[in-house]
Amino acid sequence: MKRYACVLCILFLFASGVAALWPEGTVASSAAAGPEASRVIELRIEDVINPIMADFVNEAFEEAGKQDAKLVLITMNTPGGLDTSMREIIQRIIGSPIPVAVYVSPAGTRAASAGFYILLSADIAAMAPGTNTGAASPIFVIGGEPMKIDETLRKKAVNDSAAYLRSITSKRGRNPQLAETAVTEAKAFTEKEALDGKLIDLIAPTTEELLAQLNGREIKRFDGSSVKLSLPSPVRSSFNMNARQRFLTRIAQPDLLFVLIILALLGLYVEFSNPGLILPGVVGVVSLVLVLVAIQILPINALGVLLILMAVVLFVLEAKFTSHGVLGLAGAVCMLVGALMLVKSPITGMGVSPAVAAIVTLPFALITIYLMRQVIRSYSWKTSTGMEEMVGMFGLVTEAIEKPQPDGTFRGTASTHGELWRAVARQAIPKGARVRVTKVEGLTLRVEPDASGQTSAGQSAGENKS
Repeated sequence: MKRYACVLCILFLFASGVAALWPEGTVASSAAAGPEASRVIELRIEDVINPIMADFVNEAFEEAGKQDAKLVLITMNTPGGLDTSMREIIQRIIGSPIPVAVYVSPAGTRAASAGFYILLSADIAAMAPGTNTGAASPIFVIGGEPMKIDETLRKKAVNDSAAYLRSITSKRGRNPQLAETAVTEAKAFTEKEALDGKLIDLIAPTTEELLAQLNGREIKRFDGSSVKLSLPSPVRSSFNMNARQRFLTRIAQPDLLFVLIILALLGLYVEFSNPGLILPGVVGVVSLVLVLVAIQILPINALGVLLILMAVVLFVLEAKFTSHGVLGLAGAVCMLVGALMLVKSPITGMGVSPAVAAIVTLPFALITIYLMRQVIRSYSWKTSTGMEEMVGMFGLVTEAIEKPQPDGTFRGTASTHGELWRAVARQAIPKGARVRVTKVEGLTLRVEPDASGQTSAGQSAGENKS
């Protein structure tokens, strides 16, 4: 009971630690606000667009409303991300009562794929020198690698994405025809090409320069209304991810998710096979909790999960039956394919990388097969403790087993393991004969004559062979 209490305490502390990571995002102000200052809420979209990023953007807009901000400034550097998360962010930008500027910065960064859509959806689209955007064609990937799909399905995805982009750019007064080529032809644009093509509004080397250019600028909102920005003395407040969002962002990585699944399976299997070890059980349970959290964030492919479970079954069968490695090989293939299909991402390659899938699968297969064989082998081991260990031992008849009993058996005494026992047999056995124990019933041994026919000559009463 003490061991299980320790497990519960560890899990409670873990849950408490996760709960402590739940506060709202933090705001850091760059300067004190004067009487004519205009509040600018600044946030950064970094790396892949996912549900955590969408949640972060939503909180930033809520904070901007509370602070009566005059502008929400999103600086961005992203290779793209999930379609659902991208659309959620765009809906928040389009519906914002506060003007929104999206700025691809600093030099050397990009706003590709889903980032291109977000850039063009803003009231103000700006880029720093040395940046690029575009390349927004929908792709379907497995394990980070593009996969071939049915042509009809591909056209359907492309047409849907192109229509969505046209609807955004036309309302923003940008160039829908040129923007569409980023989807249909996967074109990418430098900041100058984007400005000349009327995809963006400004090129600014720094955030300060961008805000200076926006001061007094009249912009057209998504609903058709016009607003003049007044940013004479902008006070920038950086809105950052809270600890919970940073923690979840680390978990919501396909490679880490796959490793956690393997740790959960292996830890729980070892604990159930050897109750009381504690550490494997704790590792397995904690990993399982993290997996359940991650699958609420990432788009999981049920077929990938099924293939991983099928792989485990095949590894167990390989340990139980002689297949000369065929079942084990089939299990390894199922796990590799399942890992590569685990996360489905229609925009960017967010799947489990082939290298991680291969590195994790082989050791897991070998460990599972080895442990299962040890468990199966233990079923055939002879009991080495208690009264049952005497079954199969040999002894000598010390008092002839010849007294008849009502049930048709004969009774006498025999010596085995250095002790005298009452002995019962189905036939009479003379004194000094060698017998074998077949069953233990309390203080009575059921015996049978030794098939070898040896007697006490050359056999001591204490000798036992199984």
